[in-house]
Amino acid sequence: MERRPAYYVIRIGLVATLFAGGWALFAAVGDSWWQLGVAALLAVAFAQVTLLAHDLAHGQVFRSRRRSRIAGLLVGNVTVGLSYGWWMDKHTRHHANPNHEEHDPDVAPDILVWSRRQAEASRGLPRFIGRWQAFLFFPLLTLEGLNLKVAGFRALRRVKGGRTEGLLLVLHNLAYLCGVFLVLPPGKALVFLAVHQACYGVYLGCTFAPNHKGMPVLTAEDSLDFLRRQVLTSRNVRGGRLMNVALGGLNYQIEHHLFPGMPSANLRRARPIVREYCRELGVPYVECGLVESWAQAMRHLHAVGAPLREVRT
Repeated sequence: MERRPAYYVIRIGLVATLFAGGWALFAAVGDSWWQLGVAALLAVAFAQVTLLAHDLAHGQVFRSRRRSRIAGLLVGNVTVGLSYGWWMDKHTRHHANPNHEEHDPDVAPDILVWSRRQAEASRGLPRFIGRWQAFLFFPLLTLEGLNLKVAGFRALRRVKGGRTEGLLLVLHNLAYLCGVFLVLPPGKALVFLAVHQACYGVYLGCTFAPNHKGMPVLTAEDSLDFLRRQVLTSRNVRGGRLMNVALGGLNYQIEHHLFPGMPSANLRRARPIVREYCRELGVPYVECGLVESWAQAMRHLHAVGAPLREVRT
């Protein structure tokens, strides 16, 4: 549980270099269709910055809440246009009740449905999409970056310090759009924005969704203690150091949910202890590769949409 200042100094430095280098490359390339490759590179940079905001929200970097919030506003609102206060509130509720139909906002029925009960109760667009949501999941992820921006703005009235957050979000979007349209003509600028936001959304989806999607969905009828509530709804993703970097340590999702304040660099050290303890208690500890985690998630999405396909036929 000890802080890792040296680790975060290095990580922040590398991510900042990637972010600044991406924009420097954007300015150097200028009016060219090669900018679409730069858009993909900047999507990776934006996602890595978002993962840093995640660690800040959990208090993994600073002990002080005030310092964490200030850094979170700079990293989230100013750098990538993500409302830090809104996301922190949403993510905290997710951690308290992961994969719980009534309490976890990440499995609330919206465009997608996450259980058969949600599917049977769905109406309108979710009912239409739910039939084939497993096939539509990745295309829908291309809109996730835009969705996060819109959701952040919509929640400003409910967020503490919403006026400040709103001003910082406006500052980000003005700088972002002005920078793109100053360098590129309108047509190329719009394509650049579409590619950048689409790649950003897919990267975030590939980072967060493998950890819980396809795991048991809980309801009010399920009475579980803290350990089982966190472990049974989470899945670790194997992959070594490359996976650690790509997913920002969230590949150790079980350990992260048990110890959300633990620095992400320490989660791998907790893994063998947690795994052995779960074995002693007889609690299933799920761990698999990235491809298999996605396969499990897609099979689950397709299975819960079955009642909608049956109605159609």
